[in-house]
Amino acid sequence: MNPSDPSSFNHRTERLSTGNTYHFVDQIPEGYDVVKTPTLLCVHGFPDLWYGWRHVIAPWVSKCRWRVVVPDMLGYGGTDKPSDPKHYSTRALSADLAALLDLIGVRKAVVAGHDWGAATAWRFALWHPDRVHALAVLSIPFTPPRQDYLSLEQIVQRLPIYGYQLYFGDPASTKEIEANLPAFFRLIHSWMSIDRNITQRGKISEVLKSGALSADTYLSDKEFQYYIHNFKTGGMTGPLNYYRTTKHRFDEEVGTLPVSLPKSLPVLFLWGDKDAVCSPSQVGRMKEYIPSLRVVQVFEKGHWLMAQCPDVVASSIAEFVRSVTEKAQAKL
Repeated sequence: MNPSDPSSFNHRTERLSTGNTYHFVDQIPEGYDVVKTPTLLCVHGFPDLWYGWRHVIAPWVSKCRWRVVVPDMLGYGGTDKPSDPKHYSTRALSADLAALLDLIGVRKAVVAGHDWGAATAWRFALWHPDRVHALAVLSIPFTPPRQDYLSLEQIVQRLPIYGYQLYFGDPASTKEIEANLPAFFRLIHSWMSIDRNITQRGKISEVLKSGALSADTYLSDKEFQYYIHNFKTGGMTGPLNYYRTTKHRFDEEVGTLPVSLPKSLPVLFLWGDKDAVCSPSQVGRMKEYIPSLRVVQVFEKGHWLMAQCPDVVASSIAEFVRSVTEKAQAKL
């Protein structure tokens, strides 16, 4: 499990009971016991791949002796890429994740999510509470299901830091980003990603067109090329479709989902204080909906915690999972 060598991980491609075919990494430790060994299901965000978790897989498998399963989410990498945004609602994605757990024979998992993977993990715990042992979420705070519909435009009016989502939600952004993939990835996967100015309405398109980009990315050249190859091959329609599901998600959730997570569910939230899309006020409001919330604030780090401080992510989640496991065993 060498983070610089994607082929050193155990890759699988399987058709799920939902009908979608998923590519995923499945690392099983020595002495694995399907009943006793914790399984971590790690869900990446935008624009990422299973590879976003590359630095933390080995510590959890080799040192902690846990099974770690990391899919390319729908629309990404080696996983199916339907063109209709309706397939990318968090309810549909949650059904895929539950089917993935069924496929590998795991009833309950510790679910970890980052960015859109965080949003999906939050909703997975609402749609399938019986499949979640604990949640470890990075960078995107919990927001409860709404009882009244807000369009993406209205959401951005209330939360201007989400202005970039209007660009991603516009179908015209697909071709523009595909035509400027290296520039786009240098912008998103760079230290500039902690700059709140970039999240404002229209800024990403403006920067892409101007060519005024920083080359100060935290990705190595080999890592950078791995991302570019995958997104040149798979395109951006699927990844951007996540931002085109606002109405689909509301229609599925309204009057159906609870507004709070189960009281007994252990939850860890990690965030960087320089993250452009995660504010202290958002983090503070989560406690109203998550009774057992633990928060770890990482100073001087931005949105991409798994790449910027992998040791902190690995150790924080490891400590959290150990505490959850010990409490569960003490009750037996």
